[in-house]
Amino acid sequence: MRNLSICLLFLSLEVFAGKIKKNEGPKLMVGIVVDQMRPDYLARFRNRLSENGFLRLMRDGHDCANTYINYLPSYTGPGHACIYTGSVPAFHGIASNDWIDRITGLPVYCTSDPKSSAIGGTQKAGRMSPVNMWANTITDELRLQSNFRSKVIAVSVKDRASILPGGHTASAAYWMDDSNGVFMSSSFYMSSLPDWVIAFNQRNLAKTYMQQDWNSLYPINTYHQSSEDQNAYEGKFTGELTTTFPHKTATLRLNDIKRTPWGNSIVSEFAKTAIEKEKLGQGEETDFLCISYSSTDYVGHMYGPNSIEIEDTYLRLDAEIAALLNYLDETVGAGQYTVFLTADHGVAHNPQYLIDRKVPAGFFFGDTLKQALNKSLALTYGSNTIIRSVAENFIWFSDSTLNAMKLNRDKIANDVMSLLRSNSEIQFAFDMHHINDAVVPNPIREMAINGYVPNRSGDILLLLKPAWLDAYALTGTTHGTWNPYDTHIPLIWYGWGIKPGITYRDIHMTDIAATIASLLRIQMPNACIGKTIPEVIK
Repeated sequence: MRNLSICLLFLSLEVFAGKIKKNEGPKLMVGIVVDQMRPDYLARFRNRLSENGFLRLMRDGHDCANTYINYLPSYTGPGHACIYTGSVPAFHGIASNDWIDRITGLPVYCTSDPKSSAIGGTQKAGRMSPVNMWANTITDELRLQSNFRSKVIAVSVKDRASILPGGHTASAAYWMDDSNGVFMSSSFYMSSLPDWVIAFNQRNLAKTYMQQDWNSLYPINTYHQSSEDQNAYEGKFTGELTTTFPHKTATLRLNDIKRTPWGNSIVSEFAKTAIEKEKLGQGEETDFLCISYSSTDYVGHMYGPNSIEIEDTYLRLDAEIAALLNYLDETVGAGQYTVFLTADHGVAHNPQYLIDRKVPAGFFFGDTLKQALNKSLALTYGSNTIIRSVAENFIWFSDSTLNAMKLNRDKIANDVMSLLRSNSEIQFAFDMHHINDAVVPNPIREMAINGYVPNRSGDILLLLKPAWLDAYALTGTTHGTWNPYDTHIPLIWYGWGIKPGITYRDIHMTDIAATIASLLRIQMPNACIGKTIPEVIK
């Protein structure tokens, strides 16, 4: 009897040990970022969406309908960093897509890394890594949690949209070489491309896709949610005389694939190949696949949110999402993976489009303001180089000019602020060195503080009136402001561990990484300020 009891004890210990040893969680976590996606697109295009793409995610998943960016500026680099770090630029350091290093005085691209070299592409496109991001990511935490047995693969046509989600410890991050339409990486991740990536590139899919030309998916006269095909608000490809379909992509360069729906198609094909060749979701640990669809951003910039081109791009992306989910069902297993879908930022309407419909709006050109300010300051200080740049919502002083002339920075800032009062399109302007003195509503002040990185941000933050665009052209559109059209983003959860439903309370972009950490039972990223969304998790 005693021996039987001992045997039962050891058996129960083995069973218990087996239970605690097994890592419960999804086999694969899939993060999908749709660059420049406004959440109202889901309602606007709903009648034309398939049942198996976006609607499947919304119907069977959990929709956080009021998710917002909680910092400024709202651009791609900070957006992807925020999603995966659960933090804001003040902590993760990605102040914008581009900035001026206030210590060296040199311009910096958010993922540039002179110490890295290209793997599989040109040196210009390959000297990239996440070294400029100070915080780690939820993907880094997954790798740490599993003692690096979990695989993390990131892919996009944009380098920053792959590198920042993948984090510092990614198994691999891949992006497209703009010059030749192939996927590449850098020496930060590997010494050579895997054979399967080389084979993928040898298929020349970019050329194959571009040979199709871009015709509308449906007859033009059925796009009732969009403006007429020929209009004055949209940009054109090189050589085009009109903005109308069809767009002869076969005559364009391969790097123009990112400005067509085919950019999303090739990313989907690469992602599915990565799942197969890297055996994602087939191991004992949870793997993580980061996908960023960037063509929506390029098309949006060129044509605007009310174009047939953007509607057509989303209808095609809907089909890509459906195909990806079906592929995951077949390879990883239905109910064995978790997906979240969100955006790095939204987008504004073209101002002229709004003006023609009697909505207050306008264009703002940074270079014009820079010249005007320098001309006025030269009358007092004898230098027309005090303002170095007006870009991405900031006025940047020339530190070298101020230091050489021994000018008082605060006095220059006060003079600039006085000059700005004559610019009616600027609703608020405040000196970031004295932000507590700014007379501005608290929510906007908090967003400005969250986005301010002392050695990587400008001196005076400009907030334009609603629907005024910091533009580079009269056609197309852009983003970057605090306004809801730029900071209200979609957030949908689906699959393993997700409770179907909808949440209407306000959620922040920083909450995404915190929720993933709770779902996977791992540590939050080291600078995460977000909170778990409890309604999402079963």
